[in-house]
Amino acid sequence: MAETTTLSSKFQISIPKAVREHHHWKAGQKFVFIPKGKGVLLVPAPTLGELRGIAKGADPKDVRDRDDRL
Repeated sequence: MAETTTLSSKFQISIPKAVREHHHWKAGQKFVFIPKGKGVLLVPAPTLGELRGIAKGADPKDVRDRDDRL
């Protein structure tokens, strides 16, 4: 699905309807821009509920702390 759009004079971009409907994106939804080479990756920002439990089972033993900074 290749769609094009134009950056407005107010630096706004409208997401084409086909893309919005395909991904079920709604008005007011927040997004994250991730730099990728000469472009960016646009992804919906995760909610706190979606992040809950993401680090379950992680071993914090080797995690850096502020004490090891210069």
